[in-house]
Amino acid sequence: MKELWKLFALFFKIGLFTFGGGYAMLPLLKAELVNKRRFVSEQELLDMYSIGQCTPGIIAINVATFIGYRQKGIRGAITTTAGMVMPSLIVIILLASVLQNFADNRYVAYAFSGIRICVAALIADVIFDLARKNIAGYMSVFVFIGALALLVGAGLSAVWIVIIAGTVSLAAGEIRRKKK
Repeated sequence: MKELWKLFALFFKIGLFTFGGGYAMLPLLKAELVNKRRFVSEQELLDMYSIGQCTPGIIAINVATFIGYRQKGIRGAITTTAGMVMPSLIVIILLASVLQNFADNRYVAYAFSGIRICVAALIADVIFDLARKNIAGYMSVFVFIGALALLVGAGLSAVWIVIIAGTVSLAAGEIRRKKK
């Protein structure tokens, strides 16, 4: 039971101190789950993010559920999910009760503007880190450019892009294997 409380507290903290959604949460998840606690490797965390992107629901919640299940089974999954959701629930209830009174306040608008810029920087950092660690070789460059073109140029759903990228990479890997 003590370990479940520790998991809850960890994911409560992650949920409490991360603004901007799942992608902005990745640096904190990486610091806590990969570097500090070594629950998963960096590649495993990225794989969980990829799967979380393709499954219904919020990416961060999906990843929290994966980690909790991996650590403590069903009880761990429920615990980490609750820990991740609870801060947002509390903050949303508090904000909903007072924000309407301050919605037109210019200082509140300035603060939210700064928070949005900070979140953009956090997401950019994650993107550059992911690209630097995962784009190596002609095939990965091809898949990256193709996925980016489908996402930005064609507006294709991220689910389809992940399926296409996985299929192309799988086929390329099999071709390389057969050549050896």
